[in-house]
Amino acid sequence: MATARAAVVAKPGAIELRSFAIPDPEPGAVILKMRYSGICGTDKHTFLGESKQYAGTPHERDLTYPLICGHENVGIVVATGGEVRDSEGHVLRAGDRIVPGANVACGHCRFCLNSYPYYMCEHLEDYGNSLHCGRPPHLLGGWAEYLYLLPRSVLFRVPDNLPDHVAVLTEIMAVTHGVEKANALLGQFGGTPFGGSVAVLGVGPLGLCHLIKARLLGAGQIIATDRHQARLAMAREFGAGQTFKVGDTTMEERIAKAREATDGLGPDIVLDCSGVPESFVEAVRIVRVGGVVVEAGAFVDLGPVQINPNADICTKNVSIIGIGGETATSYLAGMRLMAANLDRLPFDRIVTHRMPLERAAEAMAIAQGGDAMKVVIAPNGVAL
Repeated sequence: MATARAAVVAKPGAIELRSFAIPDPEPGAVILKMRYSGICGTDKHTFLGESKQYAGTPHERDLTYPLICGHENVGIVVATGGEVRDSEGHVLRAGDRIVPGANVACGHCRFCLNSYPYYMCEHLEDYGNSLHCGRPPHLLGGWAEYLYLLPRSVLFRVPDNLPDHVAVLTEIMAVTHGVEKANALLGQFGGTPFGGSVAVLGVGPLGLCHLIKARLLGAGQIIATDRHQARLAMAREFGAGQTFKVGDTTMEERIAKAREATDGLGPDIVLDCSGVPESFVEAVRIVRVGGVVVEAGAFVDLGPVQINPNADICTKNVSIIGIGGETATSYLAGMRLMAANLDRLPFDRIVTHRMPLERAAEAMAIAQGGDAMKVVIAPNGVAL
């Protein structure tokens, strides 16, 4: 039987190269030959042992080690278990290039049956997270030469003109649906949902994709904050008019600067993508009266923060949207949006490092530094 190599997080702080048998696909399953798999912020937490996910929900859990990380994936179909269709109903064939959904919903709980986002499923499974390599068919994360996609996985065909190193950003772009929700909510409270001011707190890959979505949806002014100067520089390339470096400024100074830049009001929308709990406090204090805060960077439980419900939320009439993951309907739309804007925005620059399986530990170290934007694993070599 053929085997596939994988970079395995054996335990917190340890990545090993292991081999697994490549099984024949069961009915409805797909075998994907991997092109790229991104290192997500969640993967960094997993590597560090910060493994409690979906805290406070029916599927709260601690991850099981060892596991093959990787849920931001793009690859080539090599085999299917019978007739398998993509998200638009087309039969998949060997050689088709796809991005798989990061999660597998049960299809029969209350949330699944009532068309809620699939990350609300009460029995959710996640590639590279709950789906670990200790259970058959083992190859359940993207940091492997081949990825086994279970039945009920949602599969999205990649547009022909979208290169692999941009398509690998699709799952992150799919998480940015909070930007649309914030725009819609603003419109319900008066004024216009377009041409307003947006602040993005934390412009790593997740924050940068939120910034891009805000710009493409018509934000008139964009402010970005981050600890790393290189990331702020890239935020400016994608349209941030003002950037503030955390560490060189205090929260009070950043709030004052943001208000000064917005006629004394504060941003209409604040997108908190830092993954640092304390930045949620900054988000609710920096947003204008009647504004919207989107919390999209807290997918792992790192503890609570203290806010004043009266002064920070009620008196200011602030709306808060919590985003627990991507929606299935956002994947293909995200790919088409990126494909349509390849000539307008420097998407080629977002993936800063492409690393083979043998260098996965090094890739993780680079991803945790401030000089990288998106680091991806190339299990079968760099795809040109």
